[in-house]
Formats: sequence, C-alpha cells, structure tokens
Amino acid sequence: MNKADIEKKIAEIETAMGAADFWADKDKAQAALKEYQELKTKLAGGGGYDKSDCLVSIISGAGGDDAEDFSRILFEMYGKYVALRGWKISMLSSNQNPMGGYRSLSFEVLDAAQRAASQKASSPAALPGGTGPYGTLKREAGVHRLVRMSPFNSAGKRQTSFSLVEVLPKLPDQGELHIPDSELDISVARSGGPGGQNVNKRDTAVRMTHIPSGIAVQVTSERSQAQNRDKALELIRGKLYRMREEAADKENRGLSAGASTKIEWGSQIRSYVLHPYQLVKDHRTEHERRDVERVLEGDIQSFIDAEKALS
Repeated sequence: MNKADIEKKIAEIETAMGAADFWADKDKAQAALKEYQELKTKLAGGGGYDKSDCLVSIISGAGGDDAEDFSRILFEMYGKYVALRGWKISMLSSNQNPMGGYRSLSFEVLDAAQRAASQKASSPAALPGGTGPYGTLKREAGVHRLVRMSPFNSAGKRQTSFSLVEVLPKLPDQGELHIPDSELDISVARSGGPGGQNVNKRDTAVRMTHIPSGIAVQVTSERSQAQNRDKALELIRGKLYRMREEAADKENRGLSAGASTKIEWGSQIRSYVLHPYQLVKDHRTEHERRDVERVLEGDIQSFIDAEKALS
C-alpha cells in the first residue's frame, strides 16, 4: 500500500470507530483496532510488524559443498544470537547434505515473552516498546559471502561461497493479508529424515504454491498435516508481503520491480573473510570487525545496530 492508500484506509477505520455499533461485534472491532495501529505505525515510518516473530530461510548459492557448509555456519550463528536474546528457534524444513551442510533450510524465530504480552494486551498500542525478532533481524536479509581455505578441497585452495538469507514477518491471516484457498495449490507427501515412526509413516509434509505469484514453499517439521499447512501458509503470506514491500520501494526509487537477487559475487551485503586475513565487513554500513570467531558465535549485534542507524 502506498501512502495515499494507507491514509484512506485509516480514515475509513476512524469513521467506523465513530459509529454507535462499532463494538457490536467485539472480534471485528478488535481486528479493526489492530489494523488501525499497524497502519498508523507504517505511516509514521516505523515497521508495522517489527514486534512480530519472523520466518528465516537460508539458501545456498555459488560454492557447492562450501556454500552448503556456509549455510550451516550461518544457521548456527543465528541460533546462538537468538539464544542470547532469550528467543527460540523452531525448524520448519531443511534439505541437508551428507556432510552436515544445508542446501536450504527454513525456521521460525519466536519471542515467547512478546507473544504472552500480545495475548494479554487489548490492542497493539498496549504492547511493550522495542522490536521483536522481525524488527531485529530483517536487515540480515541478503546475500552473505564466505572466503576461507576450503575443508572440502584436497588441494587446500581458497574458496569463495555464497548463501542467501531471507527474513519474513509472521503475519496475521486477516484483511489484505488473507490468501483465499482458490489461489493455493497444495500437495502432501511423506516427511523424510528424523522425526520418528509417526512422521515417516504418514503423509505430513506439505508443499504449497501460490498460483498467481508462483511462490512455492515446503514444510515438513510438524507431525500433523494441518500444522504443516498452517506453517506453509505463514511462509507464503510473509513472502507475498515482502514481495509487495520491495516492489513498492523499487517503484518509489524508479527501479524495476522485476529483478531478483542473485546469490553470487557483487550482490553480497556482508563478507566473512577467514583467509588470508580475518575480517567481517558489512558492505552497506562499512562496519567491520576482526574478531571473526566471536561474530560466528552469535555476536552480531553491532552489525544490526549499524544497519539500523543507517536506515
């Protein structure tokens, strides 16, 4: 939604709030108040979903085994950062290679304390200040680059590899965020890998495609097909939201909305150099650190703060 659309919607909700029967349907009224608060936050320039939990995907790009191992390193780095924040990770799906690396993986980052506060609050305005997982991690989205002596190369050559990090907000199924079933193509299959006999014997894995956009996701983590369907729908909803936000941003800057990010040289937002010297450098902010091991152990707050200050 552009600024004019947001202002128009806010005016419509304000008119509805002034009606005598506004609270006749309590659930509908609460939903309208929630949407109103999100729109006001967005109009003010803040992230309407910054307090939300988030969905993170890591996809290996150029670099073969090294790139897939780099995806593992990034996953562990974010896992340690999340633990330091007191949040939790819940795996959604993963495609792991025999050496422990990941071709791709998706997981949730959950702030249990924030969700408890949200359930007690009568409206989003009553929630505590600060940002949640999405507001904190959204600037980690982009291509990450690793340079090191490859452990998979017998000649001991230096290898450059790339992985793409995608960060999406967990969004409510309401208003313009609702996706009708007619726009979805859903198929099920048996979940593979660990998970016990219950998972492996039942058709619980869900693959979901949003027909108009072609966006496709797969979720295998839950024991129930219905739960996997809900998680897949959350991923689709987040991807559509991010797609619309990026298209609007590019349109405002006079850029083409059709270009996609390539997971290769020249598109990286941050480099992790382990050889011939040690340095982690964010190419958007120029913030850099030489204590690489500490960064990979989850100490990434300085990069998050630097990017937040820039924006």
